[in-house]
Amino acid sequence: MTSDQPGIRKVILDLEKVNTLNAEGCPACGRKFSLGDTAVAACGAWEGGARLIHENEAVFDRKTAAFVERKCYEAVRGWGGA
Repeated sequence: MTSDQPGIRKVILDLEKVNTLNAEGCPACGRKFSLGDTAVAACGAWEGGARLIHENEAVFDRKTAAFVERKCYEAVRGWGGA
């Protein structure tokens, strides 16, 4: 299942996706995915393009109209300190 909002890719994970993604786990937090988790395609500090990560590990950047990994977003925006 995907989001009905154009340009925003949200996925509720089914068994096939969970089995595929759990070989490596979530690139943002390292945890495994569970059936029914909501994931989003987000850019982050990893090489390559966007990857599916847990929705709570992502921030929607209105300027780029895309999800970004929370830690990466905070580092770029200067929020992740003190």
